[in-house]
Amino acid sequence: MAKDYSKELAELIMIVAKEEASDLHISVGRHPTVRISGALVPLIKSAVITPEDAEGLVYAMLSEEQKKELIAERELDFSYNFEDKARFRVNAFYQRGFIGAALRLIPVSIKDLKTLNLPESIASFTRKEQGFFLVVGPTGHGKSTTLASLIDIINHEKATHIITIEDPMEYIFTQDKSIIDQREVRSDTKDFHRALRSMFREDVNVAMIGEMRDYDTISSAVTAAETGHLIFSSLHTNNAAQTIDRIIDSFPPEQHNQIRSQLSSTILGIFSQRLVPRVSGGLIPAYELLIANNAIRNLIRENKIHEIDLVIDTSADLGMVSFNRSLMELVRQGEITMESALTYSLNPSALQALYK
Repeated sequence: MAKDYSKELAELIMIVAKEEASDLHISVGRHPTVRISGALVPLIKSAVITPEDAEGLVYAMLSEEQKKELIAERELDFSYNFEDKARFRVNAFYQRGFIGAALRLIPVSIKDLKTLNLPESIASFTRKEQGFFLVVGPTGHGKSTTLASLIDIINHEKATHIITIEDPMEYIFTQDKSIIDQREVRSDTKDFHRALRSMFREDVNVAMIGEMRDYDTISSAVTAAETGHLIFSSLHTNNAAQTIDRIIDSFPPEQHNQIRSQLSSTILGIFSQRLVPRVSGGLIPAYELLIANNAIRNLIRENKIHEIDLVIDTSADLGMVSFNRSLMELVRQGEITMESALTYSLNPSALQALYK
């Protein structure tokens, strides 16, 4: 008797919801596995996944066209809507010849900054008329959630035209004062670069680019910020200085002076975040906030990126926050342990100096 993989998938999704897990992993030779508060937990009451099970569970989420694309390309990003009750960002892929998948749960509601334990100060960037604001950090540390919260502030405060370009689409916005058009790569547009070019003809005020992955996307985004648009996006980088280096290095060497000049005039700020295990359970964000003042803009223009960390460290009175100070504040509040702070710090020795 053939298995009902749609039913099995539904049962796994119900477990994800019940256990408040962030991710579900489908991997041949393993029990289905969920991630809870950052830790992987195998569902030992569920059978070990066979190659047939993996294929059946993944195919239960795909259209015929998507199946063909997965087989041809050997990997596929897509969003999966489960009975209008839960949405997932999914990456299906082949490993050792078998299909596997990682599903990231996207909460239905968009949480505000306070609920997310993020600083209210970053809301100020949503009230700018133009420029470039980046949310950066490792995969799985809440960048998309933070971006959605910021875009929703604009949605509720201003009558403006917002466009999102994502691969795949994650949060679904309920339009309030703003018009919000959400475009998913492949289903609504061929690629990020083409969608960004079209944006110039769509009377857009604000754009949220899910991720800046390549030279074309970064170049178009910086140009959009230069020409009167407010741009929000993300990068997989560790801090503000590394983010600026990554953007500049994505351009050919002969264009470095030009992009430094463009970036110095358009950058509004960079918010870097990590989700750290909380003493009481769950996760809480620690963060770094760079605000692009004249000193920061001059360092970018003059290619003195290595001095940015020092400016952040010494500019708390201007609203900037260093990652170590954010971690130390969480330690002092009893939210995280010193051991966790040292584990997540990018400069543990400097963090220990703060602790003394």
